Amino acid sequence: MRRVVLAILVVAACGSSGDTGDDDDVVLGGGGPYFPRGAFFDQEVSGVTPAANSAAIIAALRDAGGWGNGDTFQIDNSLEVLRVDGAAPDKRAFEPTDDFFDPDCDHVPMPVPAGGNLEGEPGYACDGDGDCHLLVWAPDEQRLYEMWRANLDGDTFYGGCLAVWDTSRVYGADGRGEQCTSADAAGFPIAPLLFTADEVAAGEIDHAIRFILPNDRIRRGYVRPATHGTNTSGAGDLPYYGVHFRLRADYPLESLPDEGARVVARALQKYGMYHADGGNIALTARSDQRTTAKWEGLLDTHDLADLAVEDFEVIDHGAPIELTLDCVRN
Repeated sequence: MRRVVLAILVVAACGSSGDTGDDDDVVLGGGGPYFPRGAFFDQEVSGVTPAANSAAIIAALRDAGGWGNGDTFQIDNSLEVLRVDGAAPDKRAFEPTDDFFDPDCDHVPMPVPAGGNLEGEPGYACDGDGDCHLLVWAPDEQRLYEMWRANLDGDTFYGGCLAVWDTSRVYGADGRGEQCTSADAAGFPIAPLLFTADEVAAGEIDHAIRFILPNDRIRRGYVRPATHGTNTSGAGDLPYYGVHFRLRADYPLESLPDEGARVVARALQKYGMYHADGGNIALTARSDQRTTAKWEGLLDTHDLADLAVEDFEVIDHGAPIELTLDCVRN
């Protein structure tokens, strides 16, 4: 994703088709870097002292069942980042659904590149009823468009929450606004927290990674750099939305099954991972549909399964913020 030269692909003109298009309609994968250096996901934390309550949080999460998916630290590599070039790319208006929240979300036209696809789908139809994220990077426009629950049904473009990020700037502590969600429940941008096959093949991931926990293992509220949470049911010492985990420095990397797993683990030691959403598959990578390197033979989705909750520490980002859901946009 970041600082990796991608293969040269054909960039199709933006269109309104809801299918994957012809063989010539191939969009270039969005490789980043998306924002200037200095954002929270760029910060090295390998030498930072763990939070005073780190052990208590880790113990509470262990007692609650650990990671989702049967306490398996698994990788989801179904999210795609599409790219459109040009300072004024073609865009489509969308009809907001019940998954669009005002004023958190942006009701503006967004690029829908011909030949692209939603998360977990071959095209732009949300047939599987999943999260169906639509992530489109427009570097010449200096915008990152991220939509949750997108769906093109015939000629109609239905959209859930769309967050439009200005990629010319580094956002402050309150992101797009206090108590405001994005295409991720924590209010984060998604694309810069995804790691890619190209990064793993190159041997370095130079940013923090997105991770997910079941909502019954998260307390209501959030900590920085998150700006939002959900109506979670966790209690006691369980973590909040936005919690920052770091793999312990003495974890035996040589015990992992391959170099691909070790590349990811080193990033988890150096930059850590931020809790971004509710669900069961812990770690999030980008699809290899539009990357040069491919996941097969490089990193299996279960290659980090030996990483347990107690192999991590918590980085302190300040006192928790009460969740009111009263978004105040910047």
